[in-house]
Amino acid sequence: MTLIEDIVIRKILDSRGNPTVEVEVWTESGFGRFGAPSGASTGAHEVMAVPKVGIDKAIEVFQEEVVPAFIGFDSLDQEELDYQLVDIDGTKDLSRIGGNLTVALSLANAKAASEALGIPLYRYIGGMMGCDLPYPMGNVLGGGKHAIGGTDIQEFLVIPQGGTFTDSVFAGAMVHKKVASILKKRFPTAALGKGDEGAWVAKVTNNEAMEIVSQACMEVGDEVGFTIQPGIDVAASSFFKDKKYHYADRKLDTQGQIAYMAELADKYELFSIEDPLDEEDFEGFAELTEEIGERCLIIGDDLFVTNEERLLRGIEAGSCNAILIKPNQIGTLTRTIDTVKLANEAGYQNVISHRSGETTDPAIAHLGVAFGSICIKTGAVSGERIAKLNELIRIEEEI
Repeated sequence: MTLIEDIVIRKILDSRGNPTVEVEVWTESGFGRFGAPSGASTGAHEVMAVPKVGIDKAIEVFQEEVVPAFIGFDSLDQEELDYQLVDIDGTKDLSRIGGNLTVALSLANAKAASEALGIPLYRYIGGMMGCDLPYPMGNVLGGGKHAIGGTDIQEFLVIPQGGTFTDSVFAGAMVHKKVASILKKRFPTAALGKGDEGAWVAKVTNNEAMEIVSQACMEVGDEVGFTIQPGIDVAASSFFKDKKYHYADRKLDTQGQIAYMAELADKYELFSIEDPLDEEDFEGFAELTEEIGERCLIIGDDLFVTNEERLLRGIEAGSCNAILIKPNQIGTLTRTIDTVKLANEAGYQNVISHRSGETTDPAIAHLGVAFGSICIKTGAVSGERIAKLNELIRIEEEI
C-alpha cells in the first residue's frame, strides 16, 4: 500500500520565471507532488538549491542515482528516506544533487504517504494533537532584493489577528489595497509597481514606508474590528559591509542599528522584526532580543537558515525568540522537523515561510499547522501566494 512504485522529476517555472524542479512520488495507493521554491535573499549558510553544474545536469544525476535507490522503498519511513538522500548526495551543503531536488522528493514522499493512509498532510506530520492555524503574515510594501527601486528594508509586513484565519486573510488583502490607495494619494504622479511577492514598490524612504503601512493597518483594523500589526523583514545582511549598515541616507554601526530597530518596534508597535542584523552577529541579535524581545518577535532567517546547529548556537547566545522555517534551506523534511523541535523545546516561536521565487504548491500551509507556527509568511496577494492562504481556509473548515 505504501511502497514507492515510481518517482518522476521535471523542470518547472517558479514565480520569477526561473527554473526549479517538481517531483512526483507514486505508491501502491498514494500520490504526492511537490514543487520546490527558490529564494533571492538567501542566507550564506543555506544548502545549495541547485548545483553549479546546472539544473538539467542535476536532474540527470537524480534520475540515475536517486530514483533507483527508492523504488520499492516504504514511503512511511520518512526519516530513513531523508537520511539516505543526504548520504547519496555526499556533501555537507547538498551541492552535488541540490537542496531543491532533495526537498522536492522529501515532501512529495510525505504527501504520498499521507494520501496512502487517507489523512491530510498536516495530520500526518503533526499527529493527532490539536491543530492551531497560524496568523497570515503578508508582504505589502518593500524593496531590497525583492524589488528594484524600493526601500532598503526588504519587506513591510502585516499580521492580521482576526477571530478566524479566513477573517485575517481577507483583512490582509484589504491592507494591501489600502497601502496602494495611500501611496496614490501621497504621490499621485509616482510610478507604482510590484515586487517578487506581490508587494507594492514605490520611491519612498524606509520611514515613509513604515508610516504608510502602519496607517493602513490602523484604518483597516478599525474597519474589521480586530488588531492588525505591522512587521518588517530588514534583510540586514544585504546592505551590511565594512562593519556598517548602508542605508540610502545614512550609515549605522551595530549599536546604531540596534537602536534604530528598537525605535521602530516601539514607535509602530511592531509584531516582528526579521533579520535586523547581519547573519553572523549572534551577539547583536542577543542584545536586541534582550531589549525588546518581550514585546516583539525577533526572527532569525539568514541567521539560522532552518539549521539545527546554527539554531543551537543562537539559543545558547540568547539570539532571537523566533525562527523562520524554510524547508528548502536545509534540504529535507526530517531536518526541518528536527529544527522545529529544537525551537519548540527552547521556547522559540516558529514562522513557516515561502520563498520569493515560489511555486503554486500549498504544502507549507500544512506544515504551518503541523508545526504549530505562530505565522505563515506567504504574501498577501498573487497566485502562488494565495495558493497557500486558500489551502489554509480549507484546512480551517476541516478542523
